[in-house]
Amino acid sequence: MTAHADPASPATRRWSALDTAAGGLALDLTLYAAATVFAAITAATSTLPPHRAWGAVATIGYALATLAATTQLLARRRDPGTPLAGVPARWAVTGLTWATSALLPVVTQSVQRAAGRADRAQEEVVVVEHAGIRLAEHGTPYLGPDAIAALPPGEQLLGYTPYQPGMALFGLPRAATDAWWTDARVWFAVATALALAALVTTLRTTTGPDSPRRDAALLRAVQAATVLPVSALTLATGGDDLPVLALCLLALALAAAGRPGRAGLAVGAAGALKLFALPVAIVLICWAATRRAGTRTALGALGLPVLALLPVLLVDSDALVENVLRFPLGHGLVTSPAQSPFPGHLIAETLPAGRVVAAALLVAVGVAIAVRLLRRPPRTAATAAALCGYGLLAAILLMPSTRFGYLLYPVALLLLAPALALAESPARDTGRPTFPPTARREAAERRTPEA
Repeated sequence: MTAHADPASPATRRWSALDTAAGGLALDLTLYAAATVFAAITAATSTLPPHRAWGAVATIGYALATLAATTQLLARRRDPGTPLAGVPARWAVTGLTWATSALLPVVTQSVQRAAGRADRAQEEVVVVEHAGIRLAEHGTPYLGPDAIAALPPGEQLLGYTPYQPGMALFGLPRAATDAWWTDARVWFAVATALALAALVTTLRTTTGPDSPRRDAALLRAVQAATVLPVSALTLATGGDDLPVLALCLLALALAAAGRPGRAGLAVGAAGALKLFALPVAIVLICWAATRRAGTRTALGALGLPVLALLPVLLVDSDALVENVLRFPLGHGLVTSPAQSPFPGHLIAETLPAGRVVAAALLVAVGVAIAVRLLRRPPRTAATAAALCGYGLLAAILLMPSTRFGYLLYPVALLLLAPALALAESPARDTGRPTFPPTARREAAERRTPEA
């Protein structure tokens, strides 16, 4: 890396102008207002009961956030230096919005479900809880193909657990007792909050306490993972993607802080939950290789998922293959209902040999990204985040079977990249690696000669 970065692209400059307009409040107001409309439409028109229930509560939360952002914007026009319009105040509004648009619906739907409302959770919540119960009782979260075939046709889909074994840990509380707080979504929310808190702490301590630009960029990334409607809706109704996303974001933040070993452990923990983290793990290993830390990162990034697989592989290997490989690839006893109208799905359904065409396009994109990684591996965490974001976006759009909610991954990754770039800027300016404050003090003490 050189001390002078390349000039920003026109798209980057346009985004920066939009993001910083009125101190960031203009985009805040747009986000909350659009989210209010989205939640209201969801509450009125969704065919899924958990989504309607989310919309009814979230509409109020987003409306209050819109009012707060409007108040902040007006206060800033009267007094540009008012604390009411500063970054800390924007953080406070974001936190309250997440509480009302995501956490409150999680608790509300969990309580209603515990009281007997069977329509207050999506299928993935039930699947994860059943996986936790099976893990506690049989040592594996998976049912074998014979056991799934023996289920009534309407229940065979819920017999599949298309996740890595670590996801079953969120179902263990339900195996212990049946209460609202053992709902898997409650623990998805707890894990997400802890990972995001670690992310914020990591980036804030990397460049010191006073960095308003970094804090503003970090706020935008956190908003994408919390109050963006696709993220809040996903957490409140299903939730299994949010801990995976938060751990991937934390891994990239640790990379920006110059901690490749911990970055590998974080993304490895995400990979032990869901295979969606594997592309992020590969990119981070390539990033670490440019710093001669590829092995250290790979030990955690690939080792943790393998360690999670070994016990269940020994208990019932056929069940593992049926759930983790055959079902996601479309060779299970039933077909995945994930069919959002993205290009890959439309190509697969409308063109002759459409599935072959869609698969070929997906492979072509994968090969192009692999060539890019081999020829020009990312040398910064910000570049790694951008590669992950664009790569996952292309994969989601081209997969024949996918979900609209998966878009939360590329959106959050791409919005985290500017915050990572600002966190890494001291290292670019000085040519030295960035250390947290404790490490800097220890390094200074080692350089100081004894008296």
